[in-house]
Amino acid sequence: MIQSYKYRLYPDRNTEARLAGALEQCRWLYNRLLEEIEKSNKTDNPLRMYDCHNLIPALKEERPELKTVYSKALQMVSQILWGNIRGLNELRKNGRKTGRIRFKGQGWYKTLNYNQSGFSVKGDVLTLSKIGPVKMNLHRPISGKVKGVIIKREDRCWYAIFQIETPGQPLPKNDKAVGIDVGIRAFAADSDCNSFENQKPLARKLESIKKAQKKLSRSKEDRRTGKSRRESLRNFMRRYIISVTTSCTNCPGTISTATGRSVWKI
Repeated sequence: MIQSYKYRLYPDRNTEARLAGALEQCRWLYNRLLEEIEKSNKTDNPLRMYDCHNLIPALKEERPELKTVYSKALQMVSQILWGNIRGLNELRKNGRKTGRIRFKGQGWYKTLNYNQSGFSVKGDVLTLSKIGPVKMNLHRPISGKVKGVIIKREDRCWYAIFQIETPGQPLPKNDKAVGIDVGIRAFAADSDCNSFENQKPLARKLESIKKAQKKLSRSKEDRRTGKSRRESLRNFMRRYIISVTTSCTNCPGTISTATGRSVWKI
């Protein structure tokens, strides 16, 4: 069984610059491979996934900055691109109307994938190849075999998502069964007369978001410093949106986990 553990990273300025540079090189590689694929599709010899893998050494000579990124991470860029292509092809086979795969703009590429190698963990320090050591908030112990690490940038925060292989531990069987229905006054209710309160994260923070949005729309350049407050206010808005999104995701997960561990059939 594969589980994912997510930890917050706290890189210093130099390490953060290297991480941002690695993401930028991966974005360039993603766009370049997509360009080569689109060109080859117009010929009688279209590129396949392993052809794209074989293009990477030549692209390193063309763009030496790619050598600053771990080689396995560059291969995963090609694999992710082909995963997107296969996903669109499956949707077309099922009769869905789909568009084209878009090129990644500035700041759109947000993940750095270390698959099986190129990383090590010692205490609360994660060491990445071509990046260096990064401090992380080890809020829970890592138990099991680590198969890979995904470095992700969310807003201005950095996270490490550990993909861990653990032996499956089936829950003890019992005769309990429960029915769950989405409620109106409450978030959900079950057949045992238990109700789960709706957290309403957007309603709780709506007034603060409105005030922040109003300040953002009225912000101007500071005459004394020559700098605009729009960037700081925009980051402030992003933090609110991330907080609301996280709360909306955590609430159903918490309810389903607690219910699934206590009953056998839902």
